[in-house]
Amino acid sequence: MNDVSASTAATMDFDRAGEKLSAARAAISEVFLGQTQVVDEVIATLLAGGHGLIVGVPGLGKTLLVETVADVFGLSTRRVQFTPDLMPADILGSEVLEETGDGSRAFRFVEGPVFCQLLMADEINRASPRTQSALLQAMQERKVAVGGLNRPLPQPFHVLATQNPIEQEGAYPLPEAQLDRFLMEIRIDFPDAETERAILDQTTGTGLSQAPTAFSDTELMEVQALVRAMPIGETVVDGILRMVRSARPGADDSPLPVNAVSWGPGPRASQALSLAARARALLDGRLAPSTDDVVALAPAILRHRMALTYTAEIEDGLDINTTIQKLIGMLG
Repeated sequence: MNDVSASTAATMDFDRAGEKLSAARAAISEVFLGQTQVVDEVIATLLAGGHGLIVGVPGLGKTLLVETVADVFGLSTRRVQFTPDLMPADILGSEVLEETGDGSRAFRFVEGPVFCQLLMADEINRASPRTQSALLQAMQERKVAVGGLNRPLPQPFHVLATQNPIEQEGAYPLPEAQLDRFLMEIRIDFPDAETERAILDQTTGTGLSQAPTAFSDTELMEVQALVRAMPIGETVVDGILRMVRSARPGADDSPLPVNAVSWGPGPRASQALSLAARARALLDGRLAPSTDDVVALAPAILRHRMALTYTAEIEDGLDINTTIQKLIGMLG
């Protein structure tokens, strides 16, 4: 999250933010059809100042979604197709030796595609761990170290990465440390029959619709500050902490079987739920989040931050979705 002052946050009130967010949601939904929950989760990710991992099989419009979000929020965007031979310098940039007008030579830094406001990392799990770790630093620190210098990235800076769940050949699973840097894992499923017909009509005609710009990058940062300034009730905070702490191995008063969890969510999951719940409330035009926001966002925030043991999956018949639903049941 960028360091936006409280006075800057006050320049956009809740009513104006709500109107602009409604326009942004409608604009994205006009292009990316029939995936209301996906659109809301992507917008909430940006409002919370985070990064998103979009998971879905090929052909569901993941690239279209990211490009449309960039258009609507007025963000400069780059796309990187991740492959096994991609190197860190291909993302971050590198120094090149150039000859100046007086005949001397000097190094000049050539920025990589990460120097944008919204980076689409396509099929991120196909890059080597070395390249993944380079992107990890950019995601976490909002700067990159090249040539002995720390170079800040543009503000705001977000990564929306895509991952193909059925492509395992030549893929490198993302390490837990990098998965935790993604605020949400956003899953796109197949559209229903009516939506697929509408997609067919829209994409095979004479022209494709393009979403209008509803935000500027400065306005997005103002709304991000507004999200952080939004009050959150103690009841909601207690529910977040109880659910997250119960998802860890050996947790007391957990609804899960003993030794069901191999590794669980850390404090960053609680932070993500707190921010995303406030972002969702603002997106819906409410002045404070409720437990319903936590319930709606818990799967996207928890499923990539925990893993089950072999015993839980085989003997107890649990999977990650049913496990998270058991944790949600604690909230009443």
